[in-house]
Amino acid sequence: MVRVMATGVFDLLHPGHLFFLTEARKLGDELYVVVARDQTARRLKREPYVPEQLRREMVEALKPVDRAVLGSQTDIYATVEEFRPSIIALGYNQVWDEKEVEAECARRGVPVKVMRLPARPHDDLATRRIVEKILERAKPGTGAVP
Repeated sequence: MVRVMATGVFDLLHPGHLFFLTEARKLGDELYVVVARDQTARRLKREPYVPEQLRREMVEALKPVDRAVLGSQTDIYATVEEFRPSIIALGYNQVWDEKEVEAECARRGVPVKVMRLPARPHDDLATRRIVEKILERAKPGTGAVP
């Protein structure tokens, strides 16, 4: 059984998220997704729009996902140690270095292969871009309905 683990904030689910998780699922027999805690999202990106538990529930409802869990509040590798994946799938824009992640997992007794997945072709619907479009349309004088 090849378990794949993917991680992310998954705030305002969009087509890029679905593409990433679908591609990650193709790498193995089951896909576990670690959803970043609110405090982790704040530290790495920004304040999330959707609370962590709701983000986890939405991710778990997606067809490619076998199980979604909230990440550790203190140690990002704790879920790797708990669920022992064979593969960790990284998104094209995630900050982690593949070799460093593999080395730390091996040091903790969990040998994994880390694979960086490509971006969704022509993806202009990342969370930040969606919010920018909404704000642009909401500006006075644009003719958009508030």
